[in-house]
Amino acid sequence: MKSPIHKDSAAGRWWELSLYEQLGNVGSEVGRALRWKTRNPQIAQGAFERALELMDLTLDDPRHRRSVARLRELARAREVLVDFLAGSNEYRSTGDSLLRYFDAFAVAAALARDRAQLRNSPG
Repeated sequence: MKSPIHKDSAAGRWWELSLYEQLGNVGSEVGRALRWKTRNPQIAQGAFERALELMDLTLDDPRHRRSVARLRELARAREVLVDFLAGSNEYRSTGDSLLRYFDAFAVAAALARDRAQLRNSPG
């Protein structure tokens, strides 16, 4: 097995993040892979590998293993990602559709963070 790219995350820190934060971070790597796909395939491949590693860490998170529906959704998202960036695109995805999917989680994570800050602020 290849050594983890995200060493801190692989050591368990990843599981401290919410699902929104996890998938928002996957989306960052997906965005990088898409941006570099035609300009520098080597950089795009690295971002794709990091996105897959983060998806695998998310799939391994014990919190998500309690819900078959959630696990199925995560596995399908990984499958669609691989199909688009390394496969034959059988699902007919687009770069925009992938970004919309993952960006929604990043927005949800930001909103949750803002709500938590409001609850914890004095006054």
